Amino acid sequence: MPCGKCAECARGHDELCLNFFNMNRLKGELYDGETRLFTTDGEPLAMYSMGGLAEYAVIPSTAVAPVPANIDTVPSAILGCAALTGYGAVRRGADLRYGETVAVVAVGGVGTNIVQVAHAMGARQVIAIDVSDEKLAPMAGYGATATINSTTHDPREEVLKLTGGRGVDVAFEALGIPATWQTALDVIADGGRMVPIGLGGGVQTAGVEINRTVRRSQSILGSYGARTRQDLPAVIDMASRGIIDYKDVVSRRFTLEQANEGYELLAHGGIQGRGVVDMSL
Repeated sequence: MPCGKCAECARGHDELCLNFFNMNRLKGELYDGETRLFTTDGEPLAMYSMGGLAEYAVIPSTAVAPVPANIDTVPSAILGCAALTGYGAVRRGADLRYGETVAVVAVGGVGTNIVQVAHAMGARQVIAIDVSDEKLAPMAGYGATATINSTTHDPREEVLKLTGGRGVDVAFEALGIPATWQTALDVIADGGRMVPIGLGGGVQTAGVEINRTVRRSQSILGSYGARTRQDLPAVIDMASRGIIDYKDVVSRRFTLEQANEGYELLAHGGIQGRGVVDMSL
């Protein structure tokens, strides 16, 4: 949720909003320096982002976009996160060009949307890579031209076979662990780009082979979300026209009382695509 006033927002870089990090993430405040959360005794509580597992939330107008009547408002909850992040990775992080080749490493909720957006934006090949056959199974329906289970096949060898020995122009990493970073780096072509999106737990590091990166002119381009004011309306439009299939990506709906069950399943890879908490249940 960009403040719309800082130097980064003025440049159009909503994803780098200075006040978002300095006020909201570090202090738990909205842009008026206040919180909207209080204990039953009236003590103020820091609020991280706009709040979670709440029936109502207070957010600045810079963070919202209207949806047309044909949008289902419950599964469309993922448009502002998983779909927007995927769109930002493809459109902003990679600046994907028509006809380029793509690999997506880890096809959970964000990875699935990267597959969809890359296909929609004209990628010639979209190769989905994951450790789960169950998660890979629906990828063809989202635009993947091939799938690779990295537990049973060497992803580098398979990608080279699929791309005539070259590798892909862009590899997206959507999990945030060293193993998937390595896979994404291993499958890019000379001159290729690796775009990491996944955030790891705590402080994690991943190794990069310096000489290979330099000699093969490869790039690592971090992508954090998207440019909300420009990109959220675009994502909603793609969903309303059926270019992004957001409904099928939501495989589970939980009541508020079942939220912990959902988090447990998520922690153990038990949710395909995305789950949502439906306040109406």
